[in-house]
Amino acid sequence: MQGKIIKGIAGFYYVHVPNEGIYECKAKGIFRKENRKPLVGDDVDMEVTHVKDAEGNITQILPRKNALIRPAVANIDQALLIFAMTKPEPNYNLLDRFLIMMRRQGLECILCFNKQDLSDAGQQECIQKIYKDSGCSILFVSAEKKEGIDQLAAVLHGKTTAVAGPSGVGKSSLVNCLQKGKQMETGAISEKIARGKHTTRHSELIAVSDSTYIMDTPGFSSLSLFDMGKEELKAYYPEFEPYETQCKFMTCAHIHEPVCGVREALGENRISKVRYENYVTFYEELKEKEKRKY
Repeated sequence: MQGKIIKGIAGFYYVHVPNEGIYECKAKGIFRKENRKPLVGDDVDMEVTHVKDAEGNITQILPRKNALIRPAVANIDQALLIFAMTKPEPNYNLLDRFLIMMRRQGLECILCFNKQDLSDAGQQECIQKIYKDSGCSILFVSAEKKEGIDQLAAVLHGKTTAVAGPSGVGKSSLVNCLQKGKQMETGAISEKIARGKHTTRHSELIAVSDSTYIMDTPGFSSLSLFDMGKEELKAYYPEFEPYETQCKFMTCAHIHEPVCGVREALGENRISKVRYENYVTFYEELKEKEKRKY
């Protein structure tokens, strides 16, 4: 029987088997001998040991598409970054930090702005201008009014998506809209897990349909960029690339150098001022970190 690990706590792994339900499983000892550990998101083979209690053993970890380090999860297809249009206002510095973190782990990103019913067309146009060349898809939705939910569901369909964003933006409300008839199944796993005394937050996959999963990502709450070099930063700003050939120096950081194509494009409003100012802020942070090393 094949399924996907949707949660792992204290040596127990909760495996979602389409059309069957959730099984509480242990990993066979061979994984410890081989120094392999199952991860949330892993596709696995399992054997049922107790039908009535829905318990079993994981017998094989199927080949992984990818494995992220923070949080430790496998087989993630894309990232969904959720912010609110208002209440709270979008924090673009925080949003760009999320974007960099996701892209460093090789994930395509979708920007989803909730509470569009509380905003106006001018706000949406402003956001579109800031992020139109960032390489991200942009969606405007309202969990309250159920607007844009079908469009969001279509983007997520058949994929495993890491969801991140600050508190208060309506992540839970959006997930509830997407789940529709799946709440009962989610309740069943919550009840099963609640038997143990596990209170620590862990990464968890939520089954939206039999082939679509959303991952709540507590591990993305740490937004320090300090594990990267300042020279790497510009690689995560795709809107810079068309203008970098016009820079005088190949190593141009686009900060103070003479004859910089990126800063020239900025002056002509071809690059977002918001995005560029965040880039400079992050660059200075990374520069200060390097100074403290010595």
